[in-house]
Amino acid sequence: MSMEVTFSVAKSLQLAILCSVWIGLFVLTAVALPAQQPPAPELSRRPDTKAKEPPAPPPLPRRVDAKAQQLLDRTIQALGGQAFLNAKTLTTKGRVFSIQDEATSALAPFQSYAVFPDKRRFSYGKTMPVVLINNGEKGWELDRYGLIDQPAEQLRRWIVSNRYSIENLLRLRIHEPGILVQTAGADFVDNAPTQGIEITESGGTVVRLDLNRQTFLPTRVSYQVRNPKTNDADDCTDVYSDYKPFDGVMTPMHISRYLNGDRAGEIFRNFAHYGDEYPSNYFTPE
Repeated sequence: MSMEVTFSVAKSLQLAILCSVWIGLFVLTAVALPAQQPPAPELSRRPDTKAKEPPAPPPLPRRVDAKAQQLLDRTIQALGGQAFLNAKTLTTKGRVFSIQDEATSALAPFQSYAVFPDKRRFSYGKTMPVVLINNGEKGWELDRYGLIDQPAEQLRRWIVSNRYSIENLLRLRIHEPGILVQTAGADFVDNAPTQGIEITESGGTVVRLDLNRQTFLPTRVSYQVRNPKTNDADDCTDVYSDYKPFDGVMTPMHISRYLNGDRAGEIFRNFAHYGDEYPSNYFTPE
């Protein structure tokens, strides 16, 4: 699940998908099969000498330098400690904005229901709202015309943006085998000094997490993903601000999203609550 960094929007209301990230192309490798040989005569049959495949190499160890681990520990505590780590669901409400050519092109009220790490139900619009439903790698869109599968690219964008939400980044990604976490340089985000942490995944993706030097709260998450249409790398950035406490968890009420340096969308929350229980059909196409 994720937070509504997942505030994508449907074409029917001309609200652009706010989560502008992409997944790289899959590469399929053909494996040649050995030609079958005729069986040896019964009296000369030998024991099976078929070569066994070598065992898969063990996963690389997780590597985190000491200073980076101290920063991560302080960030977890700043976000609420165990209340942040143990939160299972997040309900939020507010307004979502789509931006094109540096101008607001659409806006709508929204309600979001998320189950961490990968389920969400996101509805937007005043009357007859559009509902986006995601459950793992599956996604549907429900509007007044009925139910359809989410377009493949829209679904891929949500999957990747959800992967690098601050909840999943700090609860899951930094604990994966093969991960490398190091300190990065200092910077400024919204005129506030920040300290960077660089997270390199086993597949090579590098994620930079910027922390406010005074509060240690996350202020920015940036990474590059391959654009399957152009085969170029897209620069994706999410900026978090206006943190407020809800149920013991410091929660960003303002999230801005940038694609290749251009602002793509914003979300303003006016309500948040952790720990709600949702109907069993909230994350299915029923």
